[in-house]
Amino acid sequence: MSAYRIVLLPGDGIGPETMSATRIVLDQVTARFPELRLDLQSHEAGAAHYRRTGEALPDHVLADCLAADAVLLAAIGLPDVRLPDGTEVQPQMMVGLRRAMQLHSAVRPVKLYPGVPCPLKDFGPGIDLVIVRENLEGMFASFGGGSVVGDQVATDTIVITREGTSKVVDVAFQVARRRSGRPADGKRLVTCVDKANVFRSMAFFRKVFRDVAKSFPEIEHDAVYVDAMSLLLVQRPQDFDVLVMENQFGDILSDLGAALVGGLGLAPSAELGSDHGLFQPSHGTAPQIAGRNMANPIATILSAAMMLEWLGDRHNDPICTKAAATIESAVAALLEQGATLTPDLGGRASTTDVARAISELVAR
Repeated sequence: MSAYRIVLLPGDGIGPETMSATRIVLDQVTARFPELRLDLQSHEAGAAHYRRTGEALPDHVLADCLAADAVLLAAIGLPDVRLPDGTEVQPQMMVGLRRAMQLHSAVRPVKLYPGVPCPLKDFGPGIDLVIVRENLEGMFASFGGGSVVGDQVATDTIVITREGTSKVVDVAFQVARRRSGRPADGKRLVTCVDKANVFRSMAFFRKVFRDVAKSFPEIEHDAVYVDAMSLLLVQRPQDFDVLVMENQFGDILSDLGAALVGGLGLAPSAELGSDHGLFQPSHGTAPQIAGRNMANPIATILSAAMMLEWLGDRHNDPICTKAAATIESAVAALLEQGATLTPDLGGRASTTDVARAISELVAR
């Protein structure tokens, strides 16, 4: 029997609703694969918890995240809940989790499923790429730092290290190795996205990228400036397989990618380190629709599938891998059928309706 201990962080806004929906699907997965056991432990953390207690991420919750086999996070943060310095709670908690768990790489699939409308007039043979974002350095290394001089000057510093860049580039090539290549022609290709023509830090990022690429001679590689990539993702998304980049660039381009394939409600992500994995939807807490059972749970459900896929790969567990593929296939079937969709996708189904429909497809 395969047994894994999973920490669940439902968070804020629509987070508890999408997490409850995901649990419906995970319960059906373990019913279909009885040799897979998931011990799900839920904890309160985030902005609402901070408002009640003055603490966003309690020490015991962080300790449990570090001890678990994986962490599944729904969404955290509320715009009206602020720290004494006026900033939101969400960045402090997320950066704290990433640093404590040493989650150096964020993996964000951008996949257009059949039946999902695309804003592009022509997307060729399809859109199926992955953005791999460095998660601890870059511009985000200045979080909690930076400097303000009087009311006249403010600075933040970008940080690029060989170690951090090597780790995220290695993850990008490992992802490419497991994929079937870009939709245009099946070529396995890792593209470095940077601004190496202007910044020394970016030129160094590209240099390290090329050094790591030598260890993967079977996979092609190239480099594109980030401004050009913003254009090409709209004009020729089918030409890309895996994109790797600095933290801030990845933060921006992954939202652009989500817009091409149905929005953030269909955008899962994985944040990976050498010893830990955290999985979460790319969307926020959407407090304006919280409690109305209308949020799209698919991004959280697909994040759970990514979690199972990662556990399967990490532990050489084919049951986990099969369970992950079963969830994604069920989501793909639901989207292609188009009968049970939440309002963001033009439907009238509730969050619970979608979860139950995916659960029924998993059971088949």
